[in-house]
Amino acid sequence: MQTQPIQYLGTGRRKLAVARVFLRPGTGTILVNRRPMDEYFPSEMQRSLVKQPLQLTETLGKFDILITAHGGGISGQADAAKMGIARALQLFNAELRAPLKKALLLRRDPRKHERKKYGRPGARKRFQFSKR
Repeated sequence: MQTQPIQYLGTGRRKLAVARVFLRPGTGTILVNRRPMDEYFPSEMQRSLVKQPLQLTETLGKFDILITAHGGGISGQADAAKMGIARALQLFNAELRAPLKKALLLRRDPRKHERKKYGRPGARKRFQFSKR
């Protein structure tokens, strides 16, 4: 009989992006949609966003992280992964909740994409006004 590996699940959301995060004890590899994080997130800023909860709690090299992200764009997925990692770390150790909460990593960013309205080119933009 095979034993189930110890893992902690966290779900993060931002804009239209959703990221499921699986935290497993390991060496510190981070995979996003089965690709290395450096390959998936082109910007250093996005990579540092994903690592932010780990650096805050000083657990950077202690976990292997598997992230499945979909929806939205790369930036939204990076923020969603950040939130998912913070939630999974909270499940790993309840004492980490206070510093994560103080850094606002457990709070969902409520800003969303605003829908396009009829009779307009975008959500708020209007067609050019002509007096005559």
